Amino acid sequence: MLLAIDCGNTNTVFSIWDGTAFVATWRTATEWQRTADQYYVWLSTLMEFQGIEADITDVIVSSTVPRVVFNLRVLSDRYFNTRPIVVGRPDCLLPVDVRVDAGTAVGPDRLVNTVAGYDKYGGDIIVVDFGTATTFDVVEEDGAYVGGVIAPGVNLSLEALHQAAAALPHVDISKPQRVVGTNTVACMQSGVFWGYVGLVKEICARIKGERDRDMRVISTGGLAPLFQQSVDLFDAYEDDLTMHGLTVIHKHNKENSISHER
Repeated sequence: MLLAIDCGNTNTVFSIWDGTAFVATWRTATEWQRTADQYYVWLSTLMEFQGIEADITDVIVSSTVPRVVFNLRVLSDRYFNTRPIVVGRPDCLLPVDVRVDAGTAVGPDRLVNTVAGYDKYGGDIIVVDFGTATTFDVVEEDGAYVGGVIAPGVNLSLEALHQAAAALPHVDISKPQRVVGTNTVACMQSGVFWGYVGLVKEICARIKGERDRDMRVISTGGLAPLFQQSVDLFDAYEDDLTMHGLTVIHKHNKENSISHER
């Protein structure tokens, strides 16, 4: 079985793939200090609690936090006796091209989203990922990653607003009943929610205009379901897009490895 690990700036997701479906998924806070032993105790305890007996034979990792990768590699080597595939490393093969400025390092999460989006929807798409940052990934007709946009994440914006303005409280993001708020919390929620709706619409419209073609917009990430409530903002929502992309990349590497050996 495959252990797919998606390490973001805020959370790290572990999923077990049996070749046809994910049999389990767990989430933990991203902490670079966590050792391989701590990862294994946490993971094995959850597997035992849920009665999951999984023979992990392969591991693939996508991480936007470089300092975490070392301990995840040790976890894979020490406890599962396998060398992990790490997205973004030279030895990790991608089923799509990356066409950006020479010397540019593209985030592993964006590469994985591109692979997953193309596999599920084909080319000419924009993948909007609501994570710690809000990213827009542009996927060419042939599946190539050709660039995108990075904006502050929703929760990051709310936290910055709270920290920079002493009189403004910390609030949870939700869709307000009305645009005009009649109290501080409602005003902040309206500004953030409708502000990001406008941001997504404008950026996607400008991407389509710049490329002079219609493109489907796919959303993913923790807050994507909230913004999915806005009419005509997205063509589709995928809650496990990144994990799907990891399985596609893993399969591509295994097939090419077998082909090379022959």
